[in-house]
Amino acid sequence: MNTTPPLDGIRVLAVEQYGAGPWATMLLADLGAEVIKIENPETDGDIGRHVPPYTSDGDSIYFQSFNRNKKSITLNLRHDRAHEALHPLVEVSDCVFNNLRGDLPARLGLDYESLGPVRPSVVCCSLSAFGREGPRAAEPGYDYLMQAYSGWMSVTGDPDGPPQKAGLSIVDLSAGAMAAIGILAAALRARRSGIGCDVDVSLFETALSELAYVAAWHLSRGYEPRRLPDSSHPSMVPSQSLPTRDGWMVVMCAKEKFYRELVRIMGRPDLAEDPRFGTFADRLDNRDALVPILKELSVRRTTAEWLEMLRGRVPCAPVNTVAEALQDPLAAREGLILDTPHPSLGAVRQVASPIRIGDVGMSHRRGPLLGEHTDEVLGDLLGWERGRIERARAHGLI
Repeated sequence: MNTTPPLDGIRVLAVEQYGAGPWATMLLADLGAEVIKIENPETDGDIGRHVPPYTSDGDSIYFQSFNRNKKSITLNLRHDRAHEALHPLVEVSDCVFNNLRGDLPARLGLDYESLGPVRPSVVCCSLSAFGREGPRAAEPGYDYLMQAYSGWMSVTGDPDGPPQKAGLSIVDLSAGAMAAIGILAAALRARRSGIGCDVDVSLFETALSELAYVAAWHLSRGYEPRRLPDSSHPSMVPSQSLPTRDGWMVVMCAKEKFYRELVRIMGRPDLAEDPRFGTFADRLDNRDALVPILKELSVRRTTAEWLEMLRGRVPCAPVNTVAEALQDPLAAREGLILDTPHPSLGAVRQVASPIRIGDVGMSHRRGPLLGEHTDEVLGDLLGWERGRIERARAHGLI
């Protein structure tokens, strides 16, 4: 087995906190990049260290779930001598990443205009709420706000209830993945050309872009999306949740053959010949007639019974709880659930990256303690002597 991870030799300086930014760099760290997390010694570091529940000694399971495989140093970027440590670190790094408010990277000297003269090939990636330019650049922003801004909440939830956000921070996670892709693309070009650049990703633009086909329908034909019952697909019927005797299941009739097979297995093959339901368009027009019939049938058996009958014939799934999802036989696949022992939190168990590089076996480390690697990085990487490190600490630089 190859023991060299694909991003071995890539070094990223990360000025980050909370979820979206740390998620971006953890994706890179999981693939072998050296991620050096720069935390503010005046604010007890990344705010994610203090997110409840399950906190202990300035750390939390929340923080651990976004920061495995990284190093942590403390450095006060607002200190008038911050450049004495930052610039030498930039000289030996491929990327400087931040997920600060959009107006802050330039003010703190984290953009390419500031750092290009230090290392021409450096990639400076900013992941912000609304981008580094424009009228909202100085506004903070979070996943929940973006789900509201982007229209996601208007199409989520029951038609008779209030708009709802997704149950997870999907905008944060998606934007983090976009930032990781942007970093890799720009770093690859910089390796060829020797010239770096700024990379900008925003939560708002990520959420807007992920409207995808719904946005295309609206922009091209004026389509007005609406909330549908049963978490239904807007155009494929039936593709939704259905009640069972003991819970819920989801079916996805994304092809005509799946609909015909569904109604046959449910005991109503005649519904495949009913002219009201003959095609995608027919079923969409007659959704209100078809769905009640299917619900009458679906409640006659348990979820497990239906899945046994439908699997391999009709795309289907149980509506699991989180506990049930983590107990799925596929979740037992080797390496998917990680155990990362922690000195105060004990065993921290979490889900690994979904990216598997065929010939690489990855090992994983817990997320770092605040400033755990400050002396190591300044001493080993920059060659600072012990006295200089202690003087920097005494002056509040680190």
